[in-house]
Amino acid sequence: MFRRLTVFIVLFCTLGCSNRSIRETGLITRQAMVVSAHPLASAVGTKVLKRGGNAVDAAVAVQFALAVVYPDAGNIGGGGFLVFRQKDGHIDALDYREKAPAAAHRNMYLDERGEVIEELSLKGHLAAGVPGTVDGMVVAHKKYGSLPWAELVQPAVLLAANGFPLTKKEAKKLNEERKDFLKYNTRRPEFILKDHWKEGDTIRMKELAFALTQIRDRGRSGFYEGAVADSIVAEMKRGGGLISHQDLASYQSVWRKPITAHVGEYRIISMPPPSSGGIALVQLLTISSGYPLGEWGYKTVKTTHLMIEAERRVYADRAVHLGDPDFHKVPVEGLLDTSYIKGRMTNFTPGKATDSDDVSAGTPAPPESPNTTHYSIVDVQGNAVSVTTTLNSSFGSKVFVAGAGFLLNNEMDDFSVKPGAPNSYRLVGGEANAIAPGKRMLSSMTPTILEKNGKLYMVVGSMGGSTIITTVYQIILNVIAHGMPMQGAVNAGRFHHQWRPDWVLSEWGALGFGTGLRLWLMGHKIAPYVNGTIGRASGILVLPDGRLEGGADPRGDDASAGF
Repeated sequence: MFRRLTVFIVLFCTLGCSNRSIRETGLITRQAMVVSAHPLASAVGTKVLKRGGNAVDAAVAVQFALAVVYPDAGNIGGGGFLVFRQKDGHIDALDYREKAPAAAHRNMYLDERGEVIEELSLKGHLAAGVPGTVDGMVVAHKKYGSLPWAELVQPAVLLAANGFPLTKKEAKKLNEERKDFLKYNTRRPEFILKDHWKEGDTIRMKELAFALTQIRDRGRSGFYEGAVADSIVAEMKRGGGLISHQDLASYQSVWRKPITAHVGEYRIISMPPPSSGGIALVQLLTISSGYPLGEWGYKTVKTTHLMIEAERRVYADRAVHLGDPDFHKVPVEGLLDTSYIKGRMTNFTPGKATDSDDVSAGTPAPPESPNTTHYSIVDVQGNAVSVTTTLNSSFGSKVFVAGAGFLLNNEMDDFSVKPGAPNSYRLVGGEANAIAPGKRMLSSMTPTILEKNGKLYMVVGSMGGSTIITTVYQIILNVIAHGMPMQGAVNAGRFHHQWRPDWVLSEWGALGFGTGLRLWLMGHKIAPYVNGTIGRASGILVLPDGRLEGGADPRGDDASAGF
């Protein structure tokens, strides 16, 4: 009784009314738009578009700018996914996800008893996978870019060399991470160790400016060879990491066939494995399309219950079937089969929560401090790019590469460090995502583009680890089922269920007290999300008259810019 009362009090205290309007309209422009996690990065991308650059050119410039002004997730020491739609309808997907070093092995984070060693895959040098970001940008630019490479990297060089003012949120995060920066770095990163940062302080990153200059002048070889590569390998040797010169030299991004599916009048274009995002998103939207959510209404018990139950089943599939397709045969066609997807809901009960113990992965028919960042771009010609990039946790492994000034990722934690054991996001994984040399770790990143009746309709994605998929899912439903503008859809409160653990995690105001109470009485276990907010999304909606509306997330410093 006491436990139920305690949870009820938590429920009452966490399910209030949101101050963010679901009817708010974002910035509207006529020709082009960039929405990213930082206003300076959005401005950089917009300037590229004004100079005649295309969406891929802007994406390259924004990626490097974010590595400077948003160092907790923007990066050159991490990786990501890019989904591209050309104005003529041609689509493509680039996988520049990090890879396990050649010296990695499946039991590298286990003690002699076979138990997971706490934080070994999360912090420090051993947590880092081989970075893919620089190669990804080079490869994307080579295939689709139009402006000279050096012009696209130069704005980031200037931001790092000359400095930029910190926002209040960025200053707070740097202060909070100071102890870890001291603990996990072999050489003190003095440029980031001020006793107390405050809003408006200027931060300069001379070593990062040097690394970016090498990339600007030498392209791929400026990172994977030469002085920067030497600095990475030296850092690994000092800190007991695994990345070698050979790991860096052999890294390659991969062009993959996007996940596509028609759901009603919409065509979903998203990222294939090793991202779980595209498959999971299609499954969620396909399930939802079988129910009249628009009639049921936004944030009602019936709508929310259905969405939670769909999320529960989709994440069960994710845990078992998804992994790097170069190492594990992912049953993509079976997982996307409409009959299979709808069959996953056969034990759905409208008035009662399903116990996750009664839900397991299906058998498809044969043929992720959550800190990531997302940016969405539409150029003058109508080309669209959706990019999600990450270091994994906030500030990744906490390790700066001495002499090059950038952070290394901690993406090794996205593997199943022990199949069946949860990672830092409490996600459970299986053999499909076990560690192996040269393997890419499973991801939840979900960069997505939607068409409506064959025309570009929406560009969207989010940060948030395991909550990325449900964030993108809810934003899309907010627009197509509940008629919200792009900004309102991004503003709206969010909730999340991932099968294990069996909890509905809720933002303040995401459910409302009445709906939350009734869901609890139906058997749903509801708790406040530990980080307070779920996801940080960037979206662009093409309005009926062809204008563009941006959705920049108020949960961060995100900004829309365009003309």
